[in-house]
Amino acid sequence: MPTGPDEFDLIRRHFDWAMRRPGVVLGVGDDAALIEPPPGTQTVISTDMLIAGRHFPADTPPDAIAHKALAVNLSDLAAMGATPLAFTLALGLPAVDTDWLSSFSTSLREVAGRWGCDLVGGDTVRAPCLTISITAIGTLPVGEAIRRGGARVGDCLGVTGTIGDAALGLRLALGDGEVPPGLTQADRSHLLRRLERPQPRLAVGQALRDRAHAGLDVSDGLLQDLGHLLGASGLAAELDLDALPLSAAARRWLVERPGDIDRVINGGDDYELLLALPASLALDPAWGLTVIGHVESGPPGHIRERGGRTLPGERGYDHFRERQT
Repeated sequence: MPTGPDEFDLIRRHFDWAMRRPGVVLGVGDDAALIEPPPGTQTVISTDMLIAGRHFPADTPPDAIAHKALAVNLSDLAAMGATPLAFTLALGLPAVDTDWLSSFSTSLREVAGRWGCDLVGGDTVRAPCLTISITAIGTLPVGEAIRRGGARVGDCLGVTGTIGDAALGLRLALGDGEVPPGLTQADRSHLLRRLERPQPRLAVGQALRDRAHAGLDVSDGLLQDLGHLLGASGLAAELDLDALPLSAAARRWLVERPGDIDRVINGGDDYELLLALPASLALDPAWGLTVIGHVESGPPGHIRERGGRTLPGERGYDHFRERQT
């Protein structure tokens, strides 16, 4: 006879939080959720999947996994300028570990409350390896979504936060011997935290949704994602690599390993916003943006470094390559 909690008991114990925000009519416990967006809004939907050993090291703590799983989806909502409303969770587990589930669900509930969205449904199954798929649902006023295809010649390219920390943090997490010996423990903690606990830039996206001409979140590498924005807009760009916002930890890393600038601009997992917008907005300190280049006419998707050298826009993360190139 089978022993231990069944699927429905796991859901009741760990994921039925009974939160109901305005717009969520029916959540966990029925065949499907009922969502009623406020009048005059559009619904924004994004789905991301995380797999152990592919998107995060298998020994990552469950609370960090929960944080990242929700954050990467909410980052897509932030890129569109949306306000989070709800999300669903599909969880594939190789085995039932109640301590792991308790830590995972506690963290997921905490970050969901912090970012203002309800868990409204999902599924749990046995799987060969830990697999997490979240679908995030948000809203925004009709016609105000920030899309990739609206950049204009002369727009500044502004980015939130810092670039490259997560890619360097991954080298730390993998312990592959490519870590500069001069990094302090504080540097290491910062880089790992940026890898495991990205912060979706929801406030910036919402504030600029009717002002920015185009935007996306930097998930697969700065160059690759910039190439996506430019390709959708039918334009090119000049990028100033010297202007990239780098953390103190990343700067110390690059002093010892300057060649790792390639990891910084191509590594991905930053989950910062990259926006094309007028200079008057990009330079306004209220938004906390760093201007790293500008949009210009030219072959769609073409990126050149300040000074003329062409930068490859296709070297970011790709799920169907054996490794990042």
